[in-house]
Amino acid sequence: MNNNYHDNDAILDVNDKPKLLPWIGLSLQHMFSMFGSTVIVPLLVGLSPSIALFSSGVGTLLHILITKRQIPAYMGSSFAFIVPMAALMKTTGYPGIAQGVVTVGIVYLIVAAIIAMIGKDWVDHLLPPIVVGPIIIVIGLSLAGSAAKDAMMNNNHYDIKFFMIALLTLFLAVFFNIYLKGFLGLIPILLAIVCGYGVSILAGLVDVSVIAKAPWFEMPPFEIPFVNYSFHLNVGAIIAIAPIAFVTMTEHIGHIMVLDELTHRDYFKNPGLNRTLAGDGAASIAAGLLGGPAVTSYGENIGVMAITKVHSVYVLIGAAIFAILFAFVNKLNVLIMQMPAPVIGGISFLLFGTIAASGIKLMVEKKVDLNSKRNLMISSIILVIGVGNAYLQIGNQFQFTGLALATVIGIFLNLFLPKENK
Repeated sequence: MNNNYHDNDAILDVNDKPKLLPWIGLSLQHMFSMFGSTVIVPLLVGLSPSIALFSSGVGTLLHILITKRQIPAYMGSSFAFIVPMAALMKTTGYPGIAQGVVTVGIVYLIVAAIIAMIGKDWVDHLLPPIVVGPIIIVIGLSLAGSAAKDAMMNNNHYDIKFFMIALLTLFLAVFFNIYLKGFLGLIPILLAIVCGYGVSILAGLVDVSVIAKAPWFEMPPFEIPFVNYSFHLNVGAIIAIAPIAFVTMTEHIGHIMVLDELTHRDYFKNPGLNRTLAGDGAASIAAGLLGGPAVTSYGENIGVMAITKVHSVYVLIGAAIFAILFAFVNKLNVLIMQMPAPVIGGISFLLFGTIAASGIKLMVEKKVDLNSKRNLMISSIILVIGVGNAYLQIGNQFQFTGLALATVIGIFLNLFLPKENK
């Protein structure tokens, strides 16, 4: 597909630039959508949320630059690295984590260089619709448990108030998406989040005194090697984190599949998988040099694009710039970090479900025959392993997630099962 292609089904296609007011609203919508997950990772590990926000913005801009402004993807904190990062935080501190995160980026760049040399024709053979469709479904549904927990559980106890707010936020997002027109019709997710947040304040779920006492501006606590700490090679830290890059690569490929389907393009061929991987790698290297966690593309933002039909890369650039700016506006950081879990959960019901529905749509459009025993077995195995998160644990540090394992097994089955039923 050539670079002049324009998807007329989209409200704003990849290269369309919105007007200023819609641009601001759409970019804020993306930033709010990814914020919850992006700051959860550093909070669990013991890192600075403001640094995670800053590095996510920088990483996104790097990814968009390296992919020649062709891919509307947002880079946020990766959950895959939580276990080894949390362990290293107690031993080496951030300097050890930094070496692992930077090495992850280097691994991505090495793989990208290899792909650039051997070509890209193998992608279609390796990832046909019978593999891609179920993987996209898994990407959406594997997050369903997280959405449900956010919507229902208050300190691991079921809370009906939480669930009612989650449902209200969800229904408002649906209502706004269907009935609002014009500029407001472009930001239904942001409006639903704001309304859900307001109701949560009235319900006593938000400590507004914390927001009121917070200073307006504060410098993020950067962790820069040779500036904030001395560099000492830590091979153990590198070994603990770097291999997980191969796990997140499979997740990255899954997200590119979803974006292919969403934007009616083939990003594996243009700008190429080598560039998308290089973009991810550069984003992680930047994060490691700044003091943040490893980053990866985010399903939440893909869900926003699927719902709004706004695929503009300029909107993602705006979201990245806002993330960088908000990293310095401490009061706004505190305001957003106080966002109640049921609001995030309610929105996630819609966002993650939309991703899964995209996989079903792909299989229907590509006329995948599920009467074929071969296709039925491949899709069934991918779905159950992926959604069930049947992960492969090797030692105490390395975990091959359900999505990654389902992807590898699906590719293997597609390559080796006979094309015709015997």
